[in-house]
Formats: sequence, structure tokens, C-alpha cells
Amino acid sequence: MFIRRESFSQYIKMYPVVSTIIAVNIIIFIITLIPGIGDEIFYAGISVNGLIAAGEWWRVITSMFLHAGFMHILFNMFSLFLFGPELEKIAGKMRFLTIYFLAGIFGGAATFAFEDAMYASVGASGAIFGIIGAFGALVYYTRHTMPQLRQIIVPIIVISVFMTFVQSNINITSHLGGLVAGFILGLFYFKPKNMIRWRNK
Repeated sequence: MFIRRESFSQYIKMYPVVSTIIAVNIIIFIITLIPGIGDEIFYAGISVNGLIAAGEWWRVITSMFLHAGFMHILFNMFSLFLFGPELEKIAGKMRFLTIYFLAGIFGGAATFAFEDAMYASVGASGAIFGIIGAFGALVYYTRHTMPQLRQIIVPIIVISVFMTFVQSNINITSHLGGLVAGFILGLFYFKPKNMIRWRNK
């Protein structure tokens, strides 16, 4: 399910939304490495609760495209590369986008609500946890018909949540917020009657 066997060109053609998001993140990361302008872009987009409270609400969104280092973007983009395609295929392009962005925004909003004014964060992990949460909803609906899916997804969710709490410098609130948002959206999108309706359009 999460083993990618496509060539580079096949991957881009089959999963254009995931490919575009990965490309945008990489391009922005490279730009932030440019001396001078890179720092300005980074600090203009980073999520800082105090600045968001002052009216700079866009930081909840822009911070989703910023990363704090090579390993940070590598891990996030590899996770998106691995888990994103199957959800894009199942949900469709626009629904995938909705899950990705709303989960990321909800993770940022949760961070704003529960962390102090000095709290700052960047990264796409809240949105990526939204993807995992959406798969959790799919498991809920297919628990009787596709038990093998549960055997794949549940350990991924458990391990992801566990690693959230044991690793340092992790925005736990964003991870959990994204996970919950993705699950709720998945419950709506993957409800059997909804899937039948939009697949028959």
C-alpha cells in the first residue's frame, strides 16, 4: 500500500497534488538557505503565537511550508511521499487538498490556542498527521470488510503518536491537532454513502 514502485515521471503524473506540495516545500526550503533573503522569508512566515495574536494570521499557513533544517524537511517530505499518494488516489485531488490544508491549519490553530505567546514552530507535520488521521477514518469504515488495512494503519498511527512524545523539539499540539482534524474529515469523506455519491459523478 505504501511501497512506491512508480518511476519519477509516473509518480508526478499519477499524484500531481502530492508532487506539487513536495516541490513547493523543497523550493521554499532552498530559498530560505540563501543568505540574507532566506532568513527574511523564514522569519516572515514562521508561526509565532504572539505575532498571530497581533493579527499576522497568515503565519498559521505559511509555517506549513517552512522547515528548520535538512533532516526536518527530509523526514516530512519522505512521509508525504510515502503516505500521500494512496490518500490522493482514494479521496481525489480536491478532497486530499482539503484534508492536508485543513489538518495543517487546525494543528496551527491548536498550537495557538494551547501554547504560550512565545511559542514558535514550523513544518508540514500537522498536515501530514492529518493524512494519517484520514487513513484512521478509512480503517473505521472498513474494519469489518478490510481487516488487513487496520493491521497496516493502526501501527503507523500508534508509532507516529509515540514518536511525537519521545522526540525533542516536536510540536505535539500540532501533531495531535492535525491527526484529529484528518480523522474527522475522513469520517465525512469516507462515509460509504458519500463515497458512492462522489465516485458516481
